[in-house]
Amino acid sequence: DELEAIMGRRSIRKYTGEKLPDTDIEVLLKAAMNAPSAHNKQPWHFIVVDDRGVLDKIPEYHQYAKMLGKASHGIIVLGDHNVQESDFWIHDCAAAIENILIAAHAKGLGAVWLGVHPSEVLIKGTKELLGVPDHVTPLGVVSLGVPAEEKAPRDNYNLERVHRNKW
Repeated sequence: DELEAIMGRRSIRKYTGEKLPDTDIEVLLKAAMNAPSAHNKQPWHFIVVDDRGVLDKIPEYHQYAKMLGKASHGIIVLGDHNVQESDFWIHDCAAAIENILIAAHAKGLGAVWLGVHPSEVLIKGTKELLGVPDHVTPLGVVSLGVPAEEKAPRDNYNLERVHRNKW
């Protein structure tokens, strides 16, 4: 059910350590690249990391990335400023990340979004570790794996945040 994939999605930080097949990663990347994009510029790039040595280095500079120690993969989502010169790359790459998260949940996988941009420290650490060129900025990392935890869906609907026709 399409709505369950959205409404039931939760941040999963505990994984079994089992390796995900490349076919699953390809599905997630296809979902990411079908995200909406301002002027259809599609400024995104993706670095798929499944090398244990590289995954283990990310928490050395990213304090919220400890779950990568048991993750199968990390997908770093980056925006190319040569493709999208305005800050709309942020929106486009965020939509791509959300599509990865929803697709991962729909496939029964665990995933969590780890922000990188706008932290200069996290941007620098990611660029140095992965050899990212100057004209590309990492927006976030998606940690992926076979879930070792299950979380019930939440209902975050808050009528107090809904305004009609004006504030």
